[in-house]
Amino acid sequence: MNLTKRFPKSLCLLCFPLFVSTAGIKAQPTRKIINIDKDWKFTLGDVTDGQQPNFDDSKWRKLDVPHDWGIEGKYDSLSITKRGGGYLPAGIGWYRKQLIVPTTYTGKRVYIEFDGIMSNSDVWVNGHLLGHRPFGYVPILYDITDWLNLGKPNIIAVRADNTEQPASRWYAGAGIYRHVTLNIVDPVHLDRWGVFIHTPEITKQNARVTIEASVTNQSKKPGQLMVQTTITSPSGKQLKSKPTALTVEAGQTAKTEQTIMVPHPELWDIETPNIYKASTIVTLNNKIIDDQENTFGIRDARFEAETGFWLNGKNIKILGACVHPDGGAVGMAVPMSVWERRIQRLKEVGCNAVRGAHCPMQKEFYDLCDRSGILMMDEAFDTWTAAKPNGQKAYNLYFNEWWEADTRAQVIRARNHPSVIIYSLGNEIRDDLNSEKGRQRFLDIRRVTKEVDSTRPVTMALFNPVRMKLFENGFSELLDVIGQNYGEAGLLAVRKGRPERKIIGTENTPSRSAWLAMRDNPAMSGEFIWTGIEYLGEADWPKISWNTALFDRNAGWKPLAWERQSWWTQKPMVHIVRNEDTGRGLTDDWTKWSDTVKKINATVYSNCEEVELYLKGVSLGKQPVPADDGPNKWVVDYAPGTIKVIGRNGSKDVAIHQHITAGAPAKLILKAEQHEIGNDWEDVVYVNATVVDKDGIRCPNGAAKIKFTLSGPGEIISVDNSDPYSHEMYKGDERTVFKGKALVIIRAKANAGTIRITASSAGLESSTTEVKIKGRK
Repeated sequence: MNLTKRFPKSLCLLCFPLFVSTAGIKAQPTRKIINIDKDWKFTLGDVTDGQQPNFDDSKWRKLDVPHDWGIEGKYDSLSITKRGGGYLPAGIGWYRKQLIVPTTYTGKRVYIEFDGIMSNSDVWVNGHLLGHRPFGYVPILYDITDWLNLGKPNIIAVRADNTEQPASRWYAGAGIYRHVTLNIVDPVHLDRWGVFIHTPEITKQNARVTIEASVTNQSKKPGQLMVQTTITSPSGKQLKSKPTALTVEAGQTAKTEQTIMVPHPELWDIETPNIYKASTIVTLNNKIIDDQENTFGIRDARFEAETGFWLNGKNIKILGACVHPDGGAVGMAVPMSVWERRIQRLKEVGCNAVRGAHCPMQKEFYDLCDRSGILMMDEAFDTWTAAKPNGQKAYNLYFNEWWEADTRAQVIRARNHPSVIIYSLGNEIRDDLNSEKGRQRFLDIRRVTKEVDSTRPVTMALFNPVRMKLFENGFSELLDVIGQNYGEAGLLAVRKGRPERKIIGTENTPSRSAWLAMRDNPAMSGEFIWTGIEYLGEADWPKISWNTALFDRNAGWKPLAWERQSWWTQKPMVHIVRNEDTGRGLTDDWTKWSDTVKKINATVYSNCEEVELYLKGVSLGKQPVPADDGPNKWVVDYAPGTIKVIGRNGSKDVAIHQHITAGAPAKLILKAEQHEIGNDWEDVVYVNATVVDKDGIRCPNGAAKIKFTLSGPGEIISVDNSDPYSHEMYKGDERTVFKGKALVIIRAKANAGTIRITASSAGLESSTTEVKIKGRK
């Protein structure tokens, strides 16, 4: 097994190869974090003794993780996952991997880290059970040192079990769906996520950076250590702390705190997301025995009762969107380029924040928010002890035993990320928060959250707060910021009675009334609309995905996105959509569905002062854009041709958009969103196929089936069409178009070459495009 592939910095501090042959490898003094995603074996279904080293797995499927076997299955209205799990399959999956750790690591401690296993996982090394974890959304760290055979084959076995259903109110995936690493450290070492960096004082002249480090001694004698941290600014300047002496007794953990004054700090902001690095080293007898690199940002984030949210002295509105952890057609094993593409779409409509709904997200997601300047609400749980409809066998079954470990795991991983500005301790929790038990559960989670990170406020996405009397019994005052799902007017009224209360909309409809409640009230810190991107599950058959969102599940634009862009952005924009009142809703074209339709409702979204609509070059009238951000509307006598809208400020044309009626379908157009790709699991390319007429105008009303053919060193990851009613499989090479479009997602399989993709369909001219491989990412 050769692991010489270079992974993104977000995945490892330093990647070092493990080899089947250990010859020529020298011991290294500092920690190694080694990605071990490659070369696993998998079988679907339960087996007996699958954890034993001598078990015969020769007929198991070979694959790399991250892997979600649920998304590979067929849709079935009778699936036990039901509405919440999106009618995709559930069951038991086993993974096994042979691993040889060189004898040069004798004397080191070896940990295995899973960033997420869905769900109810058991992990063994050489037949020894390391542990069980029901919750699939937090990292799991096991010390495997005492059961390893250095220099010889070792077997890692994982059993993931989500047979108990319905276990989620949304599609949650199945298997080892996030990355796996080995952490190899000295017996005396910094704890994983054990360096906490925060900035208690910030001025234009200086920022005081505090570094808290936790060191564990797994050796048999005390350690007289020195701890030192070097900070590197975004512009490359370095500052060092004074070395701090620390004594750690054998078998114990000790903590130290350091301070570094950073002159003229380069602040992390939504517009300039500056990232600092902190390199912490531990020395023993002048020899470095451990090091750890962490990124952080210097920023001042706070909530005020009268004026809402402030970032670095600037009062801004949190323009947020809720996002679920699945990646649409790729399921829960989401390459980071998928999230990069999604975040870019959200930013294009003016979004500056996301809420992880309703669980901790994958590690790389936090890194992406950091470098993208996206604020984040990090949420812990969707349930405590009380069950919810359509997810009766979810985390409520495990809360009492696991809440503390899972809360700590969530917060300790998130606390260095400048994008994280607030923690939500639960979403629409059904436990009775007006009872002594319910309140105590909240106090316990709040206590642990504050123990791990006291620098950020906590909130909750409250459910039925009036019925539970949460605004009367003192419960709301236990929240640093009062969050409520929907009911914006009620939340504002509650604050009016107690003006010292800080408030935020934790979940809001994408309606204009919800938007105006925030826009026109300085006290409302922000909102998180439901949702930013469509997600799998939480839908009644035959629908298989939640489709009230700004963007479809493959980040395609929807009418709500253009409306939101007209509210949240300043750059002049205008966009026209239409509706025939035939039950199909708004659509983005000028090719009607039915010949019997004579009247068309034309809707225009714009942030300009005035808009004017034209049909076939004839003006249909001017309208001022309403001050209440309502859309402009016309009832139009339909005529094929060009419909165009112009946005004006004063007398100047500043934005334009148009549609042209499509003729008969004639050909396919295949377009790759990027024409280069790296040979890396995280890097994928979306290739879009569109049915067009002879002039290249999209034909939205057909049902052509497109076959995708790929040649060269690449592979098809998924196919899709974003239809919330489509039951076609994602794993394959064919897809029926939806609104004239379908897509294929591809990945490179070599360091060089050209991937050639062809789309074909009966009766249509085929199309081909190419993507070049640019080496390892």
